[in-house]
Amino acid sequence: MPVKFNHWPAETAAYYRAAGYWTDEPLTQMLIGRASSQPDQMAVISAGCSLTYAQLHQHSERLAQQFLLRGLQPGDTALVQLPNIAEFYLVYFALLKAGIVPVNALFSHNKAELNEYVRQIKPQLAILSGQHTLFSQPDYLSTLLPNSTIQQLVFVDDVDASVFAAANQQVPLTYLHTLLAADNADIALPELNASEVAFFQLSGGSTGTPKLIPRTHNDYLYSVRGSVEICQVTAETRYLCALPCAHNFPMSSPGALGVFYAGGTVVMAPDPSPAACFPLIEKHQITMSGLVPTALNLWLAEAADTQFDISSLQVLQVGGASLPLIITRQVKPKLGCQLQQVFGMAEGLVNYTRLDDDEWTICHTQGRPISVDDEIRIVDEEDNPVPCGEVGSLLTRGPYTIRGYYQSDEHNQRAFTPDGFYRSGDRVRQTEQGCLIVSGREKDQINRGGEKIAAEEIESWLLKHTSIKQVALVAMNDAVMGERACAFVVCHDAPVKAVALRKFLREQGLADYKIPDKFEFVPDLPLTAVGKINKAKLRVLLAEQQQNAMVVES
Repeated sequence: MPVKFNHWPAETAAYYRAAGYWTDEPLTQMLIGRASSQPDQMAVISAGCSLTYAQLHQHSERLAQQFLLRGLQPGDTALVQLPNIAEFYLVYFALLKAGIVPVNALFSHNKAELNEYVRQIKPQLAILSGQHTLFSQPDYLSTLLPNSTIQQLVFVDDVDASVFAAANQQVPLTYLHTLLAADNADIALPELNASEVAFFQLSGGSTGTPKLIPRTHNDYLYSVRGSVEICQVTAETRYLCALPCAHNFPMSSPGALGVFYAGGTVVMAPDPSPAACFPLIEKHQITMSGLVPTALNLWLAEAADTQFDISSLQVLQVGGASLPLIITRQVKPKLGCQLQQVFGMAEGLVNYTRLDDDEWTICHTQGRPISVDDEIRIVDEEDNPVPCGEVGSLLTRGPYTIRGYYQSDEHNQRAFTPDGFYRSGDRVRQTEQGCLIVSGREKDQINRGGEKIAAEEIESWLLKHTSIKQVALVAMNDAVMGERACAFVVCHDAPVKAVALRKFLREQGLADYKIPDKFEFVPDLPLTAVGKINKAKLRVLLAEQQQNAMVVES
């Protein structure tokens, strides 16, 4: 049974096919084609596992068959949480080939996020790594499995025997290497419908509940193809995956899938630090990579003193957060490569500065969309178009932008216009040449080094603490991360300390990056004229505190 999702209108879908955007080719075809045309070319390299295109195809085929042999069916769903390892793509292609629809959780996510994904997609399969602290002991699995739909549990690496025993009481647990070594019966893999959902991406939205983004083979493959062409990816490209591999940016913009489509090589870095990445750039003669601004700052600071030769790097993409002009101008002098700004969203729309753009465009803008049929509206508070060059709210629809979040009818009414435009929550202006310049966000969201934090989610968790009466989470400017999170807290009679609140949030299983960097305890919160918490006033207060601190230091 295919996963239900909000389809594009039939007339629109027919136009996208006629225009050549949708080819009705599944995402798996790129791997099958490369395994045939260049089987011995290295597809992916990581510390513990490297695979040629032939091996990636053959192993993913075997794994897909094993999933089906063990009772899983096309249309089932899977929870996947893996670090930056080659096995991520092996698992990804295997699930696609079997017709099983995964959600790829970030490795930084904890039990609160995993529980929510399990609740939403009701997975029959979970594929996990023992490297995650959640699985260093049996507690979490023992709690999760009895109350879930999970029927099969696969670890890509070894886990403690007590974890195995606890899990095995509930569902069969096996290891990736066991499945790959098993004898395969002659079982045919399903024929894939490219107009159906291939997998779920994660939204960085502003609401308390994580939203899942259904991506079809057709729409995602077009985004990959368009990105490959714009970014000039070829079989000679050696791409360093430095950001978390499940993110949309390093997955498809053009990311690993773009490199596989072109027949190049993906090299996995455990994290985006210079210490992890610079040796890999030298060793594998990396030509392309992608970073968020916080990681770029670290690279720029380290480049002059590094002992490693990073001169092979030709293109460095930067996206995920605002990039200050003073930083853009340092990339070529300090790193010796071309900067490409990227502004996109997991819901669809992706913009690039082109490699042959003039310096002003590359340094001052976040580029223009992939497709001429990416429709852009920049509107005021009443959805009226603003004049060209003025700031407004970004609305978009197009051949790879979704028409609705998964099973979120009420939220979709707010997030999409009646005629199908997605309200991105970004404040932008557009140049006469069609390039977008991002000025900020209108959603109640904090962009902490490229990781999006929904204020409502953290406020909801904090309000569960018995000592807290009111709370407001707001962004504060930060030179390193771009933004950090500050929680303004009003307590009941019993006082509480910041360290206790951080401990409380960690005990709830919240990802570390979501825990507020600062707590401000106040007797009350300022209100607007209509009685809402005045977060604008709180931001001004924070800015004044930061300014006063700078004056004192000077």
